[in-house]
Amino acid sequence: MKMNKYLVSDFGALALIAFNACTTEELPDPSTGSNDQTEPSEMVGEVIVKFDPSVSDLLDERGLTQTRSGATATRSGIYSVDEVLDMLGECELERVFPIDERHEQQTREAGLHLWYIVRFSDKYSVEEVIDRLSQLGEVQNATPNRTIKRAYRTNRKPIPMTPAMISKAKTRSEGANGYIYNDELLPYQWNIINRGYNENVFVIGKDEDAEAAQKKFVAGADVNCETAWERETGDPSIIVAVLDEGIYWRHPDLEYNIWENEDETYGSHKDEDKNGFAGDRYGYNFINNTGIISCDASDDTGHGTHVAGVIAARNGNGIGITSIAGGTAEKPGVKVMSCQIFSGNSISNTVCLARAIKYAADNGAVILQCSWGYTSGAANGYEYTPGFATQEEWEAACPLEKASFDYFVHNAGSPNGPIEGGIPIFASGNEYAPAAGYPGASDYCVSVNATAADYTISTFSNYGPGSDISAPGGDQDYYYDFVFDGSDASGENPYSFTMPRGAVGCVLSTLPPQVSSETGYGYMEGTSMACPHVSGVAALGLSYAVQLRKHFTAAEFRKLLIENVRSLDEKQTGDKKYYHYVVDLGKTYLKTIPLSQYVGKVGGLVDAEMLLAAIADEKAGSHVTFPNIYLGIGEENSVIEDPSRYFIDGENLTYNITIDDTSIATGGIKEGKAIFTGLAEGATSASIAASNGETHTFNITVRKSANGSGWL
Repeated sequence: MKMNKYLVSDFGALALIAFNACTTEELPDPSTGSNDQTEPSEMVGEVIVKFDPSVSDLLDERGLTQTRSGATATRSGIYSVDEVLDMLGECELERVFPIDERHEQQTREAGLHLWYIVRFSDKYSVEEVIDRLSQLGEVQNATPNRTIKRAYRTNRKPIPMTPAMISKAKTRSEGANGYIYNDELLPYQWNIINRGYNENVFVIGKDEDAEAAQKKFVAGADVNCETAWERETGDPSIIVAVLDEGIYWRHPDLEYNIWENEDETYGSHKDEDKNGFAGDRYGYNFINNTGIISCDASDDTGHGTHVAGVIAARNGNGIGITSIAGGTAEKPGVKVMSCQIFSGNSISNTVCLARAIKYAADNGAVILQCSWGYTSGAANGYEYTPGFATQEEWEAACPLEKASFDYFVHNAGSPNGPIEGGIPIFASGNEYAPAAGYPGASDYCVSVNATAADYTISTFSNYGPGSDISAPGGDQDYYYDFVFDGSDASGENPYSFTMPRGAVGCVLSTLPPQVSSETGYGYMEGTSMACPHVSGVAALGLSYAVQLRKHFTAAEFRKLLIENVRSLDEKQTGDKKYYHYVVDLGKTYLKTIPLSQYVGKVGGLVDAEMLLAAIADEKAGSHVTFPNIYLGIGEENSVIEDPSRYFIDGENLTYNITIDDTSIATGGIKEGKAIFTGLAEGATSASIAASNGETHTFNITVRKSANGSGWL
């Protein structure tokens, strides 16, 4: 099989153009709709190597285990490896994952400290260097540093809302707007609350066309948030890492829900918290190796900001949009962390991706929001280079990606929090293909298909093996006859401003100024828009687990998420017609899809209320427990800032700590925090009792040097 070289990401008005096997019309010339895949498939002069554990000490002695990203050496200290490096001449080695002092122990337990980048002159080919290194017993694995390029045309931008459209929305939402929140654009968010035909749009064409088009908005074809919000609106302890373009963290609808690393100064060159990344106040820009999050490159689309808005825009603030888990000013919602792996037309790569995944786990994220993925292995080769057909193929070709996802799935979260492990959530892909793309199709990820506003599967969406669940993603080709109502106050002059046809059938969310300088909001579509709906619902569910003091493993929570859904099979009846390539060619290719092809192959529609109800079931999960404590001698360690999170109604309780052996450690409650001090090496049992009679037991271990309860 010819291997796909690029990652797929869908943006703006474009549903990525792909062949659909269920139609019989002739296709236009491939140059009209095919994706440009002329970028190199691998980084020239770079190879990723995993060393055997037996040489770990030699690598340490070489000084490569530094606390900053970018520490390099010219030789490894391993004789056989250095013979190859001598042949290469000028070269350098860099550890893939810089040391985070808090997590070095688990990094080593996962074997991630053995992964290195070898950089060398382009005098030698990547294949030749891999062949030489792979023959050495000290090298477990050698692979290319694959390039990661979004397979879409960057001249396709989102559809921004204009000031006139915002003004129209404000007029209609003044006073009681009939919705739970007063956000001015909520009436246009069918994906969040769908009440049927949207009176704010009109239909071009004959009366019978208008009547048919109205049926394309069906009440309830949304994520079912309204009832769920009566239980929970989001909790700031739940962090969603957005692996995408950078998030515009200054956006007025996002600024209060952006994750912050309070120990860092934004954009600083000093790694103040010693996590291996300098200046990472709001996340990290892995493609440019800086703490400065960017979204203003000429080819940026605003995609990272758009998906972040679906998850965590602030609700009830009277402006902009409503999100799934953004909370309110009175009760703040979940946080989004910007893990930037794309910037303009810059070429990203495997190392950037792997570092972003591990960074997310080490800095508190429990959900990976990934609106990208390799092209489906079932994609039609006429327009796409098909990707991996099986999980085994992907894992064999991309071992560093696999290792980093393993780390996230097993090391994110906490055994004493709402979830132990992490949940990677992916777009299934937009090639009209009968199988999801990898990595999302892997059995420990969640792969998301897209739906339209009438429960039907979006015309571009992948489906079938590897896909787990569906969510609103829009379908501009299907809604081409819908136009935003731009009539003036008198109801006349319906064309007082221009809105691209079909945009109202897409997903409305936040955008950065580079893309929508006038308003900060606009429309996009794709499985990459469906993906954040599932991430948002998952984050809302974990927020509810925090409220109920419940704990789940990643596998348990993933199962709850994909099983507590509404069936879509009965909605996939008859035929679905849409204008293929309509953005490029107009109403030239009217195509018909038999909806029966999706039955049993798309999972159910994500449902916030069903998930929260399942979490509340007394048989689901377990009760969180107060964690074990690890200390260095003489160190005061305030690792537990809020003991109330471990007790039902904990905010209204008082606490008392008892330590069995006070010669080893002391502890108590100070200003609402549980504070402990190590006195001598050893271990002791302890307990914390709440005023309601609930008591948790735990252990305290004191070591000579614990590096913040981490690697010795």
